[in-house]
Amino acid sequence: MKKNSRQPARKRKEATKQVSNAKTTNYVVKEPTELLAFLLQEKVKNSRNSIKSVLSRGQVIVDGKVITQHNYSLLPGQTVGIVANKVAIKENALVGVSILHEDEDIIVINKEAGMLSMASKNENDLTAYRQLTTYVKEDNQKNRIYIVHRLDRDTSGVMLFAKSEAVKIALQEKWSDVVKERIYTALVEGVVRNEEGAISSWLTENKAMRVFSSPVDNGGKHAVTHYKKIRSNEQFSLLEIQLETGRKNQIRVHMEEMGHPVVGDKKYGSRINPLKRLGLHASTLALVHPRTGEVVRFQAKVPKVFLQNSK
Repeated sequence: MKKNSRQPARKRKEATKQVSNAKTTNYVVKEPTELLAFLLQEKVKNSRNSIKSVLSRGQVIVDGKVITQHNYSLLPGQTVGIVANKVAIKENALVGVSILHEDEDIIVINKEAGMLSMASKNENDLTAYRQLTTYVKEDNQKNRIYIVHRLDRDTSGVMLFAKSEAVKIALQEKWSDVVKERIYTALVEGVVRNEEGAISSWLTENKAMRVFSSPVDNGGKHAVTHYKKIRSNEQFSLLEIQLETGRKNQIRVHMEEMGHPVVGDKKYGSRINPLKRLGLHASTLALVHPRTGEVVRFQAKVPKVFLQNSK
């Protein structure tokens, strides 16, 4: 997974200072390899995602230097250190969410299916927003987070939060310009014949909160969805879906309109649920960073069950 790992000079200095003061577990390299492969081999963490998080947080040092690149080349005799810090302890408390990236302006997470993005009628529900609020307040009780965009409860994948209201407003007001790429992966029913295509329609929502599609302008919101078939079998097709617009339930409605509803989406035409969840995953979000002006790209790995059911 590639993502922007550059940090402001001040942040890099702080990270280096923390390394010198924190408890470090060291490993010696015995043969030429790459950093991620070495960490996996040494079983520093139980999962590949955990190791990637350790790298992205700047907890890995090679011969005294913080390294975040997964493919960093290692030579025999070098020392790789894993720094135990407060951030790692804080993240272990998160349930159903993992942090893909964090800086002074934004937090990007990978949300699991079944986890609410924000508060519901039941104030006791565990939500991504509630957990991240607790997470940032551990450093300072005045810290807050702000939801920039949402994912449906049963949709997993990349989700963006801002650390200030000013950043939230800046991102939302220019969302169509700021966002350069929003890619989803969908497991849908049946064999999609076309290798790629696009759906354009107008979406309206009724009082029961069900969204309907119209091929002509009926006063609803215009929505455009692009899709490309990755692979398929006799039962399912795995699609890469890119949003040109971001309307409520857009992908789910357009897939139903195609005659290939998203697996597990009873609301929009699906009759089967082999995944025991909605077959929709926000796999990529690329946007212009609010501070640096650079395009940063964040990815959440496609769930294995999507791949297994589309072989």
